[in-house]
Amino acid sequence: MMSVIKRVPWVTLTLALLTYCCLGWVISQERVPPSAWFAIVPIVILFVGALATPWAQINLYSNLLFKSDVRSFCIAVLGAFLLFLMISWFRLFLDFLLLTSAMILVRIDFQMAGFQYIHTFAALCIIAIIGLAMGVLINQFI
Repeated sequence: MMSVIKRVPWVTLTLALLTYCCLGWVISQERVPPSAWFAIVPIVILFVGALATPWAQINLYSNLLFKSDVRSFCIAVLGAFLLFLMISWFRLFLDFLLLTSAMILVRIDFQMAGFQYIHTFAALCIIAIIGLAMGVLINQFI
């Protein structure tokens, strides 16, 4: 038990917690209705799951996307549209980039420590949900 606690990358988990805490704070400041949180939480869990997925499965899905010229063209058009959205909503893009970077860093640290996919996914989900809740609570009390 003690060796597992020593292997956990505490610094990067703290960074991810603070990142999600900031996200919770930003979303809470926008005064979204309580029913919107029923959509935000599953989106965050899907995001964490996508980043914690083993690379072999991502490679399999990317091979399916680029099998034909029509699919490749659609992906190129989608990429151009996403670039337009990135430029027009730069602040939102930076927040998303920060979340992605923190999650990838935690995933790499967990992988280097020898944890399995399910353990990485569980830790990231717990950190994401706790961070969102902490951000909302901090905004409510300050």
